[in-house]
Amino acid sequence: MAVPQTLVLTGASRGIGHATARAFAENGWRVITVSRQAFSPRCPWASGPQDHVQCDLGDAASLAEGIAAIRDRLPAGRLDALVNNAAISPKGAGGTRLGVLDSDRDAWLGVFSVNIFAVALLARGLIDLLSAAQGAIVNVTSIAGSRVHPYAGAAYACSKAALLTLTREMAAEFAPRGVRVNAISPGEIDTAILSPGSAAFAEREVPMRRLGRPEEVADGIRFLCGPQASYVNGTELHINGGQHV
Repeated sequence: MAVPQTLVLTGASRGIGHATARAFAENGWRVITVSRQAFSPRCPWASGPQDHVQCDLGDAASLAEGIAAIRDRLPAGRLDALVNNAAISPKGAGGTRLGVLDSDRDAWLGVFSVNIFAVALLARGLIDLLSAAQGAIVNVTSIAGSRVHPYAGAAYACSKAALLTLTREMAAEFAPRGVRVNAISPGEIDTAILSPGSAAFAEREVPMRRLGRPEEVADGIRFLCGPQASYVNGTELHINGGQHV
């Protein structure tokens, strides 16, 4: 019996992460999920709680424990894909964006600890397992990383711009080890974290005149982790209905 390919996915509890976990599980992958929350019994993939690692990506000690727990679940010493989807985006009252003047030092550190530092440290902690499998890393950036966005705050936007730079750095550094690193940049995707007014914004500003579906982003992630993308490295795939043009 063939050993299934294995994915480690952060931020799997809802939205894009949940759709990604479902898509990989339905295609025969083993999915190890990482989240601050306990495993939800509503999640449909078969491996369930035993393949869920509960840790706070923004806390250095908890993250180190989480990396050790992931490694314990991979005794064969191989990991086929790491998808860094977890991110935080603080909002003001009523879902308003937080600008530079609204964000103190703790807010900046909190965002960057999850959205940037954890991505680098997860890769550092799992690189030997990814290399053994000639695997792939996909980082989830955002259209907010390339322009001022009406809903995404300054710290979040800066972290996503930095994540694209980190993607390029890792792509160049890890390719000799046989590990490809790419990013996907979603636009306005229909998830629970959307700010009020996002649907109307998409109808005005997105050429396709609609919100994207989480499943459409998950399909892009699967492509970048699969053999069809075997010579794709260091790129950012825009999934936004043409919003970036």
